[in-house]
Amino acid sequence: MKIILHIGFECTGASRLQSVLAAKRDQMTTKGVRYANSPGKKNHTRLHMAVTDPAHVDPLRFDRGYASPERQSELRQDVQNALVKEVDTHQPDTLILSASQLASSLVNQSELTRLRDMLLTLTDDIQLLAHVDEPARMLARHYAKQVQEGRGQSLDLELANASAENWWQASLQHVPQIDPLAGQFLETQAPPFWLDFNALTAHWEGVFGPDTLHLRGYDEALFASENVTSEIRDAFGLKTQIGKAQPEPTERPPSDASLARSRQFNALLLKLLANHARFLPRPLWREMLSGFAVEGAPLDAAQLAPISQRFSLNFKDLAKKHGLKEPVTQPLPADKDWVEADPTFGFRASQYLLAYMWRIDRADRVIRRAQGEKVKSDPVPLSPDAERIMPPTAVRNYKELQTSRFAPHNRIGSVNEEETAEAYTEFTRAKLPEGSSGNVIVGCMKNEAPYIIEWVAYHRAIGFDNFLIYTNGCEDGTDEILGRLQELGVMQHRLNDDWKGNSPQQFALNRALKEPVIEQADWIAHIDVDEFVNIRTGNGTLNDLFDAMPDATNLAMTWRLFGHNDVTQLRDEFVIDQFDTCAPKYCPKPHTVWGFKTMFRNVGAYAKMSCHRPNKLEPAWRNKVKWVNGSGRDITDETAEKGWRSSMKSVGYDLVQLNHYALRSAESFLIKRQRGRALHVDRSIGINYWIRMDWSVHQDVTIKRNLPRLRAEYDRLLSDPVLKEWHEKGVAWHRAKADELHDTPEFSELYDQALQIKLTETERVAYALALDMET
Repeated sequence: MKIILHIGFECTGASRLQSVLAAKRDQMTTKGVRYANSPGKKNHTRLHMAVTDPAHVDPLRFDRGYASPERQSELRQDVQNALVKEVDTHQPDTLILSASQLASSLVNQSELTRLRDMLLTLTDDIQLLAHVDEPARMLARHYAKQVQEGRGQSLDLELANASAENWWQASLQHVPQIDPLAGQFLETQAPPFWLDFNALTAHWEGVFGPDTLHLRGYDEALFASENVTSEIRDAFGLKTQIGKAQPEPTERPPSDASLARSRQFNALLLKLLANHARFLPRPLWREMLSGFAVEGAPLDAAQLAPISQRFSLNFKDLAKKHGLKEPVTQPLPADKDWVEADPTFGFRASQYLLAYMWRIDRADRVIRRAQGEKVKSDPVPLSPDAERIMPPTAVRNYKELQTSRFAPHNRIGSVNEEETAEAYTEFTRAKLPEGSSGNVIVGCMKNEAPYIIEWVAYHRAIGFDNFLIYTNGCEDGTDEILGRLQELGVMQHRLNDDWKGNSPQQFALNRALKEPVIEQADWIAHIDVDEFVNIRTGNGTLNDLFDAMPDATNLAMTWRLFGHNDVTQLRDEFVIDQFDTCAPKYCPKPHTVWGFKTMFRNVGAYAKMSCHRPNKLEPAWRNKVKWVNGSGRDITDETAEKGWRSSMKSVGYDLVQLNHYALRSAESFLIKRQRGRALHVDRSIGINYWIRMDWSVHQDVTIKRNLPRLRAEYDRLLSDPVLKEWHEKGVAWHRAKADELHDTPEFSELYDQALQIKLTETERVAYALALDMET
């Protein structure tokens, strides 16, 4: 009997050969050729795990429970016995074994000797086989696989080795101390020493004998086709026909940007796992990496031309000896130097690591408990204020939240929110082309006089061109301010006093679709006067934002809820300067915190405009719209047809967030409570609303970079004496209304009650969830 041992590689189609061989196993067995079944149905991983040195724990041994020398020894004996039994049962002339990790993992002579001795119990006629490709192409594929398994270093490692006198030895110098619990494996973290095919041949033939290793060229198109069986016949020297195989679609490689994201995430995660600070199951690691995929071109092997050139001379002798041909033997032309790809959309690995920490910590606790460790999980006690006011349901919620994935925290994103960055430069407004109303905000207002000029000036200063504002039942000068702004050519104002139905806001939005300013818009956003678009990329303008998401048709801008920040009195000062404390960015519950408003291209994809988003997707646009979140990440599957809030999967703030100042000062809250709501006129705004909206735990001052450009536009607008007069009248009306409400027992009590509520972020979530249950 002859054994043909296929030793790899994973990056040159080993899995495809194994799948076809497994499918043809019974057919080949009847003709004297046995593709072994006992070491593994397809890939003979049990054979590989059985022969590594006891201290050389690879990912397979670790994942499958064979890390200890005792368990591995048991496995080795099982594999040996099973192979003997399989050969005795089928009596083949040729036994084929294939473990795709052998060539890329077995680096020690002792491992090859152990493998050889195991096979010698079956026969002394052993031939070795490996499929190879041009080295730079192999490296590109192998690197992608390593990154998807947890590699933390970039390709700079291999490119530095390209000039080393001995590639094999230079690569082995980077083999980490194997530590599975810290994610440190030779197979995952080290450069591919085996790319030196001459050294690889000497390594294997030094144990199995001269001329025992045969190299075959890898043809990706052939391997995917039905004719791959012809390669199997030739490579394994089979004299029997085995028929054709089912064609296999070529697997699409990950984009270069996806690799950059995963590699950067791995680097941070490896630091976290060092010294066993935490334990992380590898399935969870892989699951986290799978969420980083973005569209784009794959890693271009031509950027790795130094590797190609490094081995080009060695290939001449190998090609002659093994009959290798182009393109396998053709060095890749130098294209451009490799630089790690831009991870795109403002990706920050730290944001994702922090977002995943609750899952990592939960998995860590499970592992430690399984190992018999005592895990500290004592809940943080309620604050005195919370003990005084929280009902029993909220208290129960609080205890459950502390070990739940819904526990709020601010550990996502790496934007330093507590330091004022350099101010944005002045925005220069471009002239709109004929027939275009540009970027348009449509909104509804009722008694918002003190806040209108700031809101309009701010959004003009970041690139909005026009406004269409509807009002109903105003008493404070709102209509007059908006009317004057219309006279100045800044906006369009429409009275909505004749609204019908359940909501004046929805009635207005239905009307808006027939307005020329909306019909001729490029981008449309429906936001309220207490919402500010906070752009965090480039120069902080809409153009910078659009450049960061060029293919998007819809942008879901997630709310960041800002509390009253201990400001009690209504003052004629900028809202974005007075209020800079807010909700944590990670706050999946209650449902209102992660609500979003949508900015969308005016391309006719939707038939209706609603409060949070466009609705009624036109059938012709079903596969054309692209929704992105505030980090520019594609969330189309989740939001194309429904939804008005972000999820743990879709939330993102890197490029833009919607600062939502639902309360402003405590006195402003009183006036808002007195006038009701625009969307839901039958719902009161009492203390429950305050509990849900008064988030003053974390500080975020990123929007204050806009203060100079806001001030310039604000002063320009108020240089109009008529507008200034109406603004001052509006402030005075609100000041008088606040005084009136202080003298009204119902509102005076509400004011005092609100200011006495001091809750932590987790307490507030617990209380809000209890209120949701009540309603």
